[in-house]
Amino acid sequence: MLQALEATIEASGEIHLIEPIHLAHSCRAIVTILEKPEIPGTALLSQQSLAHDWESPEEDAAWSHLQ
Repeated sequence: MLQALEATIEASGEIHLIEPIHLAHSCRAIVTILEKPEIPGTALLSQQSLAHDWESPEEDAAWSHLQ
């Protein structure tokens, strides 16, 4: 079974899982390095609020000349 886990990796190579995991036996793992910086929580929280204003027919009409 494949399972994805979020973790941070220190410059020294030390890996810290975001949430603990309990395994019945030792396992192999593949680590993928994500170069993108983490998105601040405040940006994620405001996304739904901003989408309410931005995703409207009026907003589409206002910006239609750029499509």
